[in-house]
Amino acid sequence: MQISRISLDETDVRLLTALQRDAHLTAQELGEALNLSPSQAGRRRQRLEAEGLIAGYAARLDPTKLGLSVQAFVQVRMASNGAETLDSFSRLVRTRKEIISAWTLTGEADYLMRVYCEDLSTLNHLIHQVLLVHPAVARVQSQIVMDQFKPDAPLPV
Repeated sequence: MQISRISLDETDVRLLTALQRDAHLTAQELGEALNLSPSQAGRRRQRLEAEGLIAGYAARLDPTKLGLSVQAFVQVRMASNGAETLDSFSRLVRTRKEIISAWTLTGEADYLMRVYCEDLSTLNHLIHQVLLVHPAVARVQSQIVMDQFKPDAPLPV
């Protein structure tokens, strides 16, 4: 499956860069930053949204202020790869609120998940009473984040 890349001009790139820094920018503020009228800036934003390049807008929350003091990456290796068990595992991952993102991988692990938990006890429960008990899971390995010295960055456009 080949995904067609959307063609962007320099103004589109500057607009996307500005919105990744601050999604609250008004058409007026975007226009000033891009040297466009507010209506031109607004139309460009709407076009990029309609083309699916801007997938949505969200607030970034501070996990520590929400009591989520443990961040970890959890790798899972599957014992079996049957469609039914993989579907079951995917459903399990989607229902767990502490798993904030998940990827399928090549290599040693089949899945990588980013999790936030209140404490180590909660992480331990997730690993031992939720993930390892799934019939398709062979192995779970976790890495606890000690410090995130570079925050999640905008995509390079």
